[in-house]
Amino acid sequence: MTARRQEGNGLRLAAVAIALLGCGLAGARLDLAARAATSERIVADRYTGLAIGGFDPVAFFTDGRAVQGDPAFEVSQGGAVWRFSNPDNRAFFIANPDVYSPRFGGYDPVDIARGVTFAGTARLWLIVGHRLYLFGHEDTRAAFAADPARYLHDATRRWAVLKETLAQ
Repeated sequence: MTARRQEGNGLRLAAVAIALLGCGLAGARLDLAARAATSERIVADRYTGLAIGGFDPVAFFTDGRAVQGDPAFEVSQGGAVWRFSNPDNRAFFIANPDVYSPRFGGYDPVDIARGVTFAGTARLWLIVGHRLYLFGHEDTRAAFAADPARYLHDATRRWAVLKETLAQ
């Protein structure tokens, strides 16, 4: 075999190795996407277990704004870790988790009304009828604010079925 042909074979082997490596990385990326798509009944960070990004759910009601919780004041409830900005808020939550936790597990109610789950964020929120709602997009929050009764009717009906498809 000539030196030129040997070089060509080496290049082909390198190309095959790079292609196999690329396939392995693509498979890893697909696996990561599949794990990220796993849905829970309460929106929580899959690495830390923190609900609503570690924000204090009671502070939305008491302070009227999103307040980052303190790791010194946390509680595990419903398969998620909830953080609070002070011990009183922690106590309020423990006494009434259904009142202070976001409705629909923290999923965007407009998307729930459409029959899909999309995680809300603590940065986009509203309190309507003494309940906290989180939204995934500014436009869904605006639509909900314009006609909450419409979305709540459909979301409540669909949530009963959707939550059964989510992991506990």
